[in-house]
Parts: sequence; C-alpha cells; structure tokens
Amino acid sequence: MPKIALLLADVDGTLVDQQKRLTDRAIAAVMALRAKGIHFAVTSGRPPRGMAMLVEPLRLDGVIAGFNGGVFTHPDLTVIERKLLPEEAATTAMQAILDHQLDAWVYTDGEWLLRDGNGPHRDKEEQTVRFPPRVVDDLRPFLGIAVKIVGVGDDLDRVAQCEKDVQRALGSGASVARSQPYYLDVTHKDANKGFVVDYLAQHLDIDRQQIATIGDMPNDVAMFLRGGLSIAMGQASDEVKAQAHHVTDGYNDEGFAKAVERLILA
Repeated sequence: MPKIALLLADVDGTLVDQQKRLTDRAIAAVMALRAKGIHFAVTSGRPPRGMAMLVEPLRLDGVIAGFNGGVFTHPDLTVIERKLLPEEAATTAMQAILDHQLDAWVYTDGEWLLRDGNGPHRDKEEQTVRFPPRVVDDLRPFLGIAVKIVGVGDDLDRVAQCEKDVQRALGSGASVARSQPYYLDVTHKDANKGFVVDYLAQHLDIDRQQIATIGDMPNDVAMFLRGGLSIAMGQASDEVKAQAHHVTDGYNDEGFAKAVERLILA
C-alpha cells in the first residue's frame, strides 16, 4: 500500500451514528489524521447545506462534495462546481419513480422540493439536512434545474427494483444508486463518488492510490473502486462489503473511528 494522503468518508451510516451524531471518538480520529498530515474530506448524497454542521467540529478546510459529487463547495458553501441532471434523464427517472409507486423529491442546488409534505421519510430527511422542503403541486417545472432526484419508499424491494429499471432506462446517461435502502438517488452521470475521488486527487495533486475511502451503501462502491484503500462499515450489505478491502465495525459501534485508528493511522 502507498502512504495514505487522504481519507474520503461517506456521512450517513459512516461518519455519523444512527442518530446522526458525530461521536467524540470520531472527531478525535479526524483530528489525529490531521496531526499526521493526512487530508480528510466528506462526500454524501446530502446537499451541501446538509453537511454544514460538520464544518466546525471537524474543522473542514477543503472541498465538500454534496449530492454524491453533483455540487462541490468550499466550507462556507460557496459553489465551486455543479452538475445538473439533463432534463430528459430527469423526466425519465421521475416517471419511473412514480410508476413504481414511490414518492419523488427534487433537489436543486438550493432547494428541496416535494409534493407530499407528509410523505415517507420527510421528517427524517429534514432532521438530517436541517432545512425544510418546499411543497409544490407539480415537480415538472423544476426538472431542468435538478441536481438530484430521489425516489423514496418503505417497500425496499420496490426501491431496489426501481434502481435496476432506472439504470436500465438511462444507461450511462445518469448515475443511479441507492444512498439508503429507502432512497434511490439519480444524478448527473459524473455525479458519483468515484468522480469525487478523481476530482480530489487532481485538486490535491495526489495519486488516487493514496486515497482511502469508507462507506456503507451501494453508492459508495464507485469510490471504493477508484481509491487505493477501501473500507466498508460493519452494517453494510454483503454486496457492498465484497467490494471493499476491509470491513470495520458498525456505525453504532464506532466503526469509523476504529477504521481510522486500526487501518490508517496504524
């Protein structure tokens, strides 16, 4: 293994616990990375606004990759680069999500839009991103400025089937992957966590093989495949674990901090 120069971490299910909290041990692990001269960055399906609460406790000083790489910002959330989902792909994805009887959300780079203010996981999402959605009658006028479309539902088999069908329908025209078992994210074809690895390697002038990645969901596999060292969280599915070099403990058992301590700092 080459020397690790950067750790790129997923947020939900990885960096934070089930209650969306940063533990003291996780914060200490990030500080220990910095003391060793190792960069630390975060990427998530969340909008950048939804990661603002991480900036101060983790002393984030580099690029933040929101929407799985759909929007890159500075720590003060000023936009560096954004990738809009092509309107045709957005329309196809939206129709497939509705055909599978899932709820649909649209994220622009500044807003979260939905039709049903009482729909599934609405409250959970607001608690996570820490800003409220805007309820609209029709999402179609916003498809031309969408950074991410989300299919939401509690029938997890239906969400998984929708993922396959949208991937088949859009092919290489979009990035389509579950960020949670109940969330299907559709973004620009280059808005995926594998692209985030490439972007940060270029931005920091380091080799991709010097980048360690850690995550728990299918949308994290793209960054596993691009970096030099990959770590799956303990609660990840067997499908995700099979794509990683190492498996740490779960997110409710300090899996992130243990991975840093045992696999990177050691």
